[in-house]
Amino acid sequence: MQQEPTFLMCVGATKAGTSWLFDRLSAHEDCHLRTIKELHYFDMLYRGNFDRYVEGFTRRAQGIEAELPALSGGRLRKFQRRLQDVTDWLAVVLKRGEDLAAYRAYLTQGLRGRRLVADVTPGYALLPEDSFRRMATVGADTRFLYLLRDPLARLWSNARMVAFRRRGADYAADCVQVMDQMLTRIESGETDREDYAGTITRLKAAVSPARLLVMFQDEMLSRPGFARLCDWLGIRPADADFDKRVLEGKPLPLPGELRARALAALRPQYDFVARLFPALPESWRKTLNEVHA
Repeated sequence: MQQEPTFLMCVGATKAGTSWLFDRLSAHEDCHLRTIKELHYFDMLYRGNFDRYVEGFTRRAQGIEAELPALSGGRLRKFQRRLQDVTDWLAVVLKRGEDLAAYRAYLTQGLRGRRLVADVTPGYALLPEDSFRRMATVGADTRFLYLLRDPLARLWSNARMVAFRRRGADYAADCVQVMDQMLTRIESGETDREDYAGTITRLKAAVSPARLLVMFQDEMLSRPGFARLCDWLGIRPADADFDKRVLEGKPLPLPGELRARALAALRPQYDFVARLFPALPESWRKTLNEVHA
């Protein structure tokens, strides 16, 4: 009888290296990852917004199908696999309710003895404790990974991503507008993906310490750090391109006024993480000096 794999829940943070990690684990010989990175299953269960994802995954399947006639060889097989994965996942979403057995079956289909499967959905970081507790029941060995990136760099990267997706005529102006809107929400007391303190607090309340790893992006993107992560996941160490960035976004300097506002708005996040991890990465220490200047 095949041994049940480890189930990895990578719950974020957004723009903190989750796409890089997904690609590395997808290529790892001990891992079995379906081709959809973000499943959003527990988002759907919490918010009941199944129709949104039914529509989204249906459009994705139709888009892949439209590409197939022009493809051949390895590229055709790659797209056929993507289509099968989207079709299989859509069947789970169409249940429009909790079915953890179907969720597990989707993740493990085609496992062939590999040790780890994963759901890499940064949006899970916004979920409440009860959702994390439910996620912890997916398998006998369910582990949670939360990646941290310097808060200012992460927020500006996220703003640039949102602006890029708008496809507006003035990318720089759109970036500034999105960043201003994000900072206004934070300054008004709203919390979102920048709320490391809230997410870590909820994870610690819901997940066994042995099954939770909070890790800096800086560490993960290094040979010793990735080896440490592989060891924690129970998979063999593997080499990787640590200089490669995935979905990094178009570079753009952050205007000085917005930078000052962001440092003030994000200070509680810097202070919380600094208390939890006194040995901060160099990128964090530099910005923390500005925060406390």
